[in-house]
Amino acid sequence: MKRAVFLLLMLLPGAARGQADSSRIDLKVGHTIAPVTLTLAGFAVQGKISRQLQSRIVSRYPDFHTTADNYLWATPAALTFGLSASGVKGKHKLGEQVLLFLISNAIAGGANQVVKWVSKYPRPDGDGYHSFASGHTAIAFANAGILHEEYGHRSAWYSIGGYANATAVGGLRLLNNRHWLADVLTGAGIGIGATKGVYLVYPWAKHKLHKK
Repeated sequence: MKRAVFLLLMLLPGAARGQADSSRIDLKVGHTIAPVTLTLAGFAVQGKISRQLQSRIVSRYPDFHTTADNYLWATPAALTFGLSASGVKGKHKLGEQVLLFLISNAIAGGANQVVKWVSKYPRPDGDGYHSFASGHTAIAFANAGILHEEYGHRSAWYSIGGYANATAVGGLRLLNNRHWLADVLTGAGIGIGATKGVYLVYPWAKHKLHKK
């Protein structure tokens, strides 16, 4: 787990360090608060706290099972694309939204898989050793971040709805006994960090490409 901690602390602030070379990037300390706090919270509750909570969840909802969490992660992205396609102007055009979606999901999913491989933490239901962190939660929060970035300035309800949906995905992963609380919190941090990093770097990268 120590290797996983070191890896995540290198990954999450990494985008910020890369952006410092350009004055065109609007980098603020506040951009790192949510992803770093959630990630560190995940490590803080790893072990006893997560086991105790999961034991209570399983004892209270022993027969709970749903596949909704396998689909809800995509809802914020689908809403983003739907709004854009219907003419509701976001921060970027539909084509760029799709590109940002692909990049942020690739980063969130890739970082999450690396952490799983490094940590090799057992799932609460005993099905393998790829529990930490939650990939479903990471992607759900990455997509909620896209909805927030594109349409949060139009109405706070877009942001609230997107993050509420992502939180529901994390909750369902616990209820399905597929993940510990630590997995979900860290997954959320990875997802938020991935999208925020992509949206901070994208204008700089776009400017560099056009300059060539």
